[in-house]
Amino acid sequence: MLGLDYRAVRCTWSVAFTLLLLSVIYLIREPLFLVVVALLFAYLLWPLVDFFDRRLPGKSRVPALAIVYSLLVGLLLVCGIETGSRVAMEANALAARIPELISKLEDSAALIGPLPLPTAKGTVVAILRKQFVDHSQDLLSLIPNAALSVLSHSGNLIFIVLVPILSFFFLRDGREITKELLGIFAEGSRRDISEIADELHLLLAQYVRALVILALAAFAAYGLFLYLIGVPYAMLLAAISFPLEFIPMVGPLVAAGIILTITVLSGFHHFLWILAFLIVFRLFQDYVLSPHLMSAGVKLHPLVVIFGVLAGGGIAGVPGIFLSVPILAALRIVFRRLHKQPVSFKHSATD
Repeated sequence: MLGLDYRAVRCTWSVAFTLLLLSVIYLIREPLFLVVVALLFAYLLWPLVDFFDRRLPGKSRVPALAIVYSLLVGLLLVCGIETGSRVAMEANALAARIPELISKLEDSAALIGPLPLPTAKGTVVAILRKQFVDHSQDLLSLIPNAALSVLSHSGNLIFIVLVPILSFFFLRDGREITKELLGIFAEGSRRDISEIADELHLLLAQYVRALVILALAAFAAYGLFLYLIGVPYAMLLAAISFPLEFIPMVGPLVAAGIILTITVLSGFHHFLWILAFLIVFRLFQDYVLSPHLMSAGVKLHPLVVIFGVLAGGGIAGVPGIFLSVPILAALRIVFRRLHKQPVSFKHSATD
């Protein structure tokens, strides 16, 4: 009537709405990341909640949730008392000794360069020690900067409280939330969307379970090996490696760098044994244990994972790196399903 093409207007509106939606998602990325972490935490607790829920009378999940959260609080208290106290003690001891350790390396710098080293081991150790000596002041300057960074982000500690609260509601009302989301789509597409939701459910459940097992394996392996060979601050180094395992690619590399750095600074003599162990364990973790745990969930080519990690880091930093793998795996599932069967939304009678 006005010379407008209805299809063109509708397409333009769809593009504009999509761009607006992406802009809103970017603006609320921090609270959205909190919601996603809470959802992943809910998937971590879901098998245990489901176990108690099937064995307790009544239709409410609240008793099962109360038992699981009570067990979680008790476990955190035990770990905090037993492990946390030792980690804190080793961290304080290391922080107090860092200036002394670096000064010893600086004093021995003159002996490293001119002396001939007949073995490959001596050459490698000398080169690494020389690098640490040359950059010792940079290492010292990182300590106060890191402390200031932690203090400046201390307001984010509220997320630690909000994550289990949001997870509680996800676990309690997950079925109702799923039904409401399925109601957005047209009747003929609900079956396909339900199948996508089931695949995403399996993906997230296996991904979270795999991450926790991999992190626990790294903590146990690093802690046991470093303790047996007599590395100082073994429990601290193992505790540092635990959370870094949750960050794909970058986290394990950072953990290995921290372990090697503290090993050299502490003057440990069997440096190459640690380097060999880190390489062997990384190969086992990435090519044996991780594919076995994620075989039915995350099926992505390593190049895709590398691209996702780089893209996620560029867009949202560490949270983007953390979420890159599950997002790519979820997009793979959605696009594969949509390619087979287009999904339609509900339309009102006036459309």
